[in-house]
Amino acid sequence: MRLKQPNPALSSILLMLLAALGFAIMNVIIRYSSEQLHPFQMAFFRNAFGLLFMLPWLISQGLGALRTDRIGLYLIRAALGLTSMLCWFWGLTQLPLAKAVALSFSVPIFVTLGAVIFLRERIYVRRIIAVLVGFSGTLVILRPQLDGDLVPSLVVLFSAMTMAASVLIIKRLSETESSNAIVVYMVLLIGPMSLPPAIAVWQWPDAFHWLLMVALGGMGTLGHLAFTNALRISDVSVVMPIDFMRLPFTILFAWLILGQQVDQFTLLGGLIVFISTAYISRREAVHQSQQVMASSPHRISPASNHRKT
Repeated sequence: MRLKQPNPALSSILLMLLAALGFAIMNVIIRYSSEQLHPFQMAFFRNAFGLLFMLPWLISQGLGALRTDRIGLYLIRAALGLTSMLCWFWGLTQLPLAKAVALSFSVPIFVTLGAVIFLRERIYVRRIIAVLVGFSGTLVILRPQLDGDLVPSLVVLFSAMTMAASVLIIKRLSETESSNAIVVYMVLLIGPMSLPPAIAVWQWPDAFHWLLMVALGGMGTLGHLAFTNALRISDVSVVMPIDFMRLPFTILFAWLILGQQVDQFTLLGGLIVFISTAYISRREAVHQSQQVMASSPHRISPASNHRKT
């Protein structure tokens, strides 16, 4: 009996869902811990404990696994990643979680445009519609008004822009680098870079918050590994709409753990986001399945050597 090959689109969707879950838990930990710890300090702990979770892989593979000719690209990615992380962590402590997450959904807009311009990916109408519909859900949540949250909202939007640039670099790195190496390099480079801001606001956590900081590093590493692998096996513009699932995950955890109430506009926006994500996921899975069939050995064509996206 012949085993079916895993569908790349479906695999990338599942990985992105796992990433969304890990990042949602991480966001709740940041907000919960913000009464005792500064967001810059939590950013350092996220990187320090993230490296701890990656040490078993590094030890098993040896330092040779980090050999690369693309250290310059890694450094740019680290600078963008740290900027995005510090802005995002601070924004999470200033805005309601649902609003912060909703604003961060501008990332797929920037990523999709960047993928077309810089990576020369082809983008189909359904992907455009999914991104726009998903973003319209965030506008329903925001309704759209900034009130007294203008500065933190703009900071979160800037975090989204730098994150989009980081995503495009991850996509480029994943062409030659392993997912584990990309994650290890992130914490190796960003960790020392995030220490000076943390020292400026340092205070020692109690025992419970130490455990939360370990969990913060673990969830961040899990999310980043799943995120990086999703980008490796599928186009940026395919997997990024799945990132919208962070919203219902965040709403659920914020309600269960923080007791934050969600209004009807947030629920309506979350429903719009979910429907758009489910639709694009199904359509892209069907599209890639058709591509696999069309490029099978029994259907060789002159264009078969060119990858379609």
